[in-house]
Amino acid sequence: MAHAFYMDVHVPSAIAAGLRRRGIDVLTSQEDGTRQLNDEALLVRATALERILFTQDEDLLAIASEWQHQGQVFAGLAYGHQLGPGIGEIVEDLELIATCANDGEVRSLVIFLPLH
Repeated sequence: MAHAFYMDVHVPSAIAAGLRRRGIDVLTSQEDGTRQLNDEALLVRATALERILFTQDEDLLAIASEWQHQGQVFAGLAYGHQLGPGIGEIVEDLELIATCANDGEVRSLVIFLPLH
C-alpha cells in the first residue's frame, strides 16, 4: 500500500497536484484547516493521520531531530530545500517514497530530497 503525504502550508500546490495525477494520496494543510498550526503541531497532525509530512521549512528539521533523540515516534518527514530540487524532481522522489518504502523504513525518519 502506498504511503500518503501531508503537505505543509509552504509547499507549492503544483507538488500536490503532480502527486495526485500519479495516484498518490495527498492532504494539504490548507485542505485540512491547519494553516495556522505551528510546526510541531503539524508534525503531530500528520502523524495522527499516518501521513508523511513533506516540507520545505528548515524549522521542522530541528523538531524532527529533537523527536528522534527523545524517541518520540512520527510518521516520517520528507524535506526538500526551497532552492533545491525542482517541482518535477520532488514529485518523482515523493512518488518513489510513497510506492517503494515500507512503514519501518520511514517511521521517525527524515528523508532529504533529492534522493539521488
